[in-house]
Amino acid sequence: MIIPPYLKRGDVVAITCPAGFMPLAKIQSCVRSLQSWGLEVWVGKTVGSNSSNYFSGTDEERRDELQALLDTSEVKAILCGRGGYGVSRIIDQLDFKRFRKYPKWIIGFSDITVLHSHLHQVVHSASLHAPMAAAFQDDEAKDDIASFKQALFGKKMMYNMKQSTAVQYGVGEGILIGGNLALLAHQCGTKRQLKTKGKILFLEDVGEYLYNIDRMMLQLKQSGVLEGLAGLVLGGFTDCKDTERPFGKTIDEILLEHVSTYDYPIVMHAPVSHAVPNSAFKCGIPHKLKISARTITLEEIS
Repeated sequence: MIIPPYLKRGDVVAITCPAGFMPLAKIQSCVRSLQSWGLEVWVGKTVGSNSSNYFSGTDEERRDELQALLDTSEVKAILCGRGGYGVSRIIDQLDFKRFRKYPKWIIGFSDITVLHSHLHQVVHSASLHAPMAAAFQDDEAKDDIASFKQALFGKKMMYNMKQSTAVQYGVGEGILIGGNLALLAHQCGTKRQLKTKGKILFLEDVGEYLYNIDRMMLQLKQSGVLEGLAGLVLGGFTDCKDTERPFGKTIDEILLEHVSTYDYPIVMHAPVSHAVPNSAFKCGIPHKLKISARTITLEEIS
């Protein structure tokens, strides 16, 4: 597993939008914060682009900008401005040969789960599942931004999940992987489908109908993704919707139904989400998940 160098003052962070459109004004707080940390910031042309549709540019424009950032030795981290949808349209056109020579932290969540999975399963590189540019405008996200900074500069991470809910007690150690449930289900059957045995998997999602969550959990279960884990971390499933004729179960009841038969440690309401809290998680790095009646912790152990 490639572990990109952690950042130091003077390093370059590039901001790009490989998926949905984001106005230039929405990254200004992020740029100022990164500069206050002593980092140099490059802003790509896909940020605030002249696109007239959902995407931050054509597939070719988004691909070419991301490819250039992957290739250059000057950039030490790539922060995705936002997610949305679009990475899966370009992922198989990207070349990671020079990235292997000049590895760097790729940062984001939501649709960026496609990149995290590709980096883990195909490139064999660690990455950072963390808040993106818009979070820097949110005063309520200050703890998440602090977590982002700590992870980016190489602090060994420790999460005391006091507000989380224990589902299955136990201790598990393994590489931490995961991300958005919809995107992980979307990748089943592809070369990016995560091989999860012996690993700690985390899941989160936003804005889905309850029956969609049920269907996607079934897809992970039936494709073997939930088998043999070292641990399972269920984060926020926010803004979920019900149909006019009710599904008949809450989001917690749906999740519990699908994981209740497994004997590895499981936690719900963990601080990874489309909302606050959304702590920075280092994908591809070994962690220990410890769940007891008194404490729930997730600790980086590499």
